[in-house]
Amino acid sequence: MQRYLGFTLVELLITVAILAIITAVAYPAYSGYMQKARRTEAIQTLYSMQLAQEDWRISNPSYTSSVADLKSPASTNHYDFSATVADNSYTLTATARKSQQNDKEGGTSCSTLTLARSGDKTPAACW
Repeated sequence: MQRYLGFTLVELLITVAILAIITAVAYPAYSGYMQKARRTEAIQTLYSMQLAQEDWRISNPSYTSSVADLKSPASTNHYDFSATVADNSYTLTATARKSQQNDKEGGTSCSTLTLARSGDKTPAACW
């Protein structure tokens, strides 16, 4: 009797099926983790912009609406940043781009994050 070394087709198919199941479970978890990490990075950038806005105000008569004065560059691969100034207040905004627009936390969309001079953060569930 001759003995063959290697895998049978059935063994190979079982292995592929197991890998497919593991991938189907792991990929959504990984995607969610990456979206949350990018959101955290955007929040850190908004805080950094808030500090830069206050530094700007020390040397100038009013706040600046130019993101270039606060952060360089004005966007990343996953977020665009903007600043609006009204009277003696400002609002900083991070708007999601590409796949980051699907970011949700507890059923709340986290595609637009805002931080106001007063300390208001919206949406609250995303912070």
